[in-house]
Amino acid sequence: MIQKQSLKHNNTIDNAIRIGVIVLLSAWCLYIASPFLAPVLWGIIIAVGAYPLYQWMQKKLNLSNAWTATLFTSLMLIILITPTIMLSNTLMNEAHVISEDLKKGTIVIPAPPESVADLPLVGKKLSIFWTKASEDPKATLGELAPQIKKMGKWLVKSAGGIVIGILMLIFSIIIAGIFLANAEGGRRVTEIIFSRFVGGKGKEMTDLSRDTVTSVVNGILGIAIIQTLLAGMGFMVMDIPGAGVLALVCLVLAIVQIDILLILIPLSLYMFNVTDTAPAIAFLVWNIIVGLMNNVLKPILLARGVEAPMAIIFIGAIGGLIAHGIIGLFIGGVVFVLGYTLFIYWLDLEEEVSPVV
Repeated sequence: MIQKQSLKHNNTIDNAIRIGVIVLLSAWCLYIASPFLAPVLWGIIIAVGAYPLYQWMQKKLNLSNAWTATLFTSLMLIILITPTIMLSNTLMNEAHVISEDLKKGTIVIPAPPESVADLPLVGKKLSIFWTKASEDPKATLGELAPQIKKMGKWLVKSAGGIVIGILMLIFSIIIAGIFLANAEGGRRVTEIIFSRFVGGKGKEMTDLSRDTVTSVVNGILGIAIIQTLLAGMGFMVMDIPGAGVLALVCLVLAIVQIDILLILIPLSLYMFNVTDTAPAIAFLVWNIIVGLMNNVLKPILLARGVEAPMAIIFIGAIGGLIAHGIIGLFIGGVVFVLGYTLFIYWLDLEEEVSPVV
């Protein structure tokens, strides 16, 4: 009896030591890999979202996995990186100028368009406040000076992080190409991992994860990026002050599912007061097309549906932005929605296994 208790005690100690070593080793590995976790995770997200397009390209061109992945990666780098760098340069220059003006108190605010006063409810008050701010910015915004200066510092810090964000995006796209070339192997590994957690439901969990990530990447992030790039190009063509900052605002709004027409329409009306009628009309038409693109593309790209509430997308995107910078804006939304979806699926599994009597 004493010998059995002694053996049981030794086994408990041995198991505790094994678990401790595994936890320590896992934590050490995560610490070593931590600088690469964000770009690798973003690469996986891009690969999963782009896989249907990758398959279509491979079928049309009849190329091997390696050649298709190489061509696909090159096209993504050209299409995404070029306009991103253009907008990023604009944003960094504007952030520096705005920050310096805020620090020195020399910020210049243009006079409001006449159409502002005609807006319902808030038009007259907004026009009066805007006029005062344009005539004497320092006195009008004096009470908000500390907050404005903090905003300027945050803007410069965020703009400085864009360079790192672009490098991480390039790295992530290359990683995505590697994952696409080895997609089948990656799927098998994912099924095995899920099977360890949920038994025989590994395939279903893998399919659910794939469909969720694909829907979010294509139906939310993809549309947001397309709208932002097109809107940003319009801002630059019309030489609108703060084009880079406005494009960043449009990106955040689009990702958290707020219609960017809230930004585009006032800008269009503003251009009627500062430029000729023909280019202003062209800019208005362009903005309407860009703004309504969301309503046309979303039903197509979200055919499989993302049932996560808007609050989940909002928390994931904004939380990711605060935690990981610009790249976190994309990763946060996807990871949070995926976590929410898998959690709900797991709860449903528990109800199936243990039905309420």
